[in-house]
Amino acid sequence: MENPAAVIFDCDGVLVDSEILAIEVEIELLAAHGLTYDVAEYGHRFLGLNDAAFRDALEADSLARLGVPMPADFIDRAHAQRWDACQSRLTEVTGCARAVAVLTLPKAVASSSGARFLREKLKLAGLLEAFDPHIYSADLVARAKPHPDIFLHAASALGADPARCIAIEDSVNGVRSGLAAGMTVWAFSGGGHMDGPAGRRLMEAGAARMVGSWEEARALFQGLA
Repeated sequence: MENPAAVIFDCDGVLVDSEILAIEVEIELLAAHGLTYDVAEYGHRFLGLNDAAFRDALEADSLARLGVPMPADFIDRAHAQRWDACQSRLTEVTGCARAVAVLTLPKAVASSSGARFLREKLKLAGLLEAFDPHIYSADLVARAKPHPDIFLHAASALGADPARCIAIEDSVNGVRSGLAAGMTVWAFSGGGHMDGPAGRRLMEAGAARMVGSWEEARALFQGLA
């Protein structure tokens, strides 16, 4: 893209290495309920969804496979255990702070995470000050990813034309969201939860470029003006 106006980042699995922790916690909780998933399948289906969409998808699986609804407190228990894991083990995705520091364009976070946890995760990883106050959660918009609402909200807050924004994403739902907003999407495969097939799915979903690490992104950011 020539003359980009802004860069808008997903959070989980892009800025902070939280997706690998969430997948670990959630697969264990779901197995105890009787729902088992292959890790790759789980990531492909559920990453990038907000709580409501995630809960609806699990409810459909539980009814179809087990004939019973999901426990009413599943999301609350998943949040609690994910938060415990984050407090003890969350880090930035390696090299993130160094890469973001060279970016001179306006920037924002546009995440499916709820506002309650989003800022805290960025704070734990040492990234809050790099983006504050432009940190936007799915709680602020009517529709979550893969709808474009959160990306359009972030672009508007930055005063940037969405068509001149780069969105950086690690999930198919996120790629679809950025594209629906009219943005150029870079697929990021540097998170601890990513593998080769996951990266290929992002490109198949329409991402314009694959970025394999924050060191690679840092070099790309230095070329943006």
